[in-house]
Amino acid sequence: MNQPSLPTYDDVVQAANRIAGAANRTPVLTSRTVNEEFGAEVFFKCENMQRMGAFKFRGAYNALSKLGPEQRRAGVVAFSSGNHAQAIALSARLLGMPATIIMPKDAPAAKVAATQGYGGKVVFYDRYSEDRERIGRELADRHGLTLIPPYDHADVIAGQGTAAKELFEETGALDAFFVCLGGGGLLAGSALATRALAPRCALYGVEPEAGNDGQQSFRSGAIVHIDTPKTIADGAQTQHLGELTFPIIRRDVDDILTVSDEELVQCMRFFAERMKIVVEPTGCLGFAAARNMKDSLKGKRVGILVSGGNIDLARFASLVAG
Repeated sequence: MNQPSLPTYDDVVQAANRIAGAANRTPVLTSRTVNEEFGAEVFFKCENMQRMGAFKFRGAYNALSKLGPEQRRAGVVAFSSGNHAQAIALSARLLGMPATIIMPKDAPAAKVAATQGYGGKVVFYDRYSEDRERIGRELADRHGLTLIPPYDHADVIAGQGTAAKELFEETGALDAFFVCLGGGGLLAGSALATRALAPRCALYGVEPEAGNDGQQSFRSGAIVHIDTPKTIADGAQTQHLGELTFPIIRRDVDDILTVSDEELVQCMRFFAERMKIVVEPTGCLGFAAARNMKDSLKGKRVGILVSGGNIDLARFASLVAG
């Protein structure tokens, strides 16, 4: 069987040109309090301020913008716990095509409402007993739709890498960079940009303790499949890395780290109280891991990718007040 062709940094550059004018060039924030805590310069790339509230818009818009007229007329189908769902629905609306989104029954209500608000037709499934990938393939075959998976797609990976590209363009080379990890689209794309723009930078993927399939895969050298993890980081409740994302991560990433749900809550609270921004649990993965490593980061320049800010306000309030 032929090995899939992996995207390159040139694909990230092309994606950046393709999404320019559609995606936000999100801000890079700093915090004196964090710098003092770490004894380092820390830069937060705030994708919670991206369109639809997460980095996923980059990859979705890049992938959909490459579709031909017939594919656009037929429409697209995607599966997602929320952020890729919204990204595909919004991108499809902007590009004038229909979108069907397969979402878990327990997806955050705000993410479901936003997906529907962008014009996406939502089909629900049970994430603990049904296979979303099989449902997606069946719908695509039955209705002639183009399936755009949330992470294991070359154009999606390239689009996600534009966030890291922007960060390095603004900050220059960094000593360490922390990126959240679910299925690996953001980390793989970030790895392409990191190795091109800051080759000596230590790159870390971060996932929840309850769902460390990426860490197991990285250390064993083969993709490990797990049951759907139970964690507040709903954007990282993936069961395995992708056929495209894994080889890039294995080649270009220095290590995969894990953090607890409680550590995510502490970071959510800090972002809200001290930096005045709302960040969803998954978006806190990188910051939580960097905090755990702060003693080894003294005197260094550190990047943290804040992946998104989509969370129900009632849920947010209950977590940070707990």
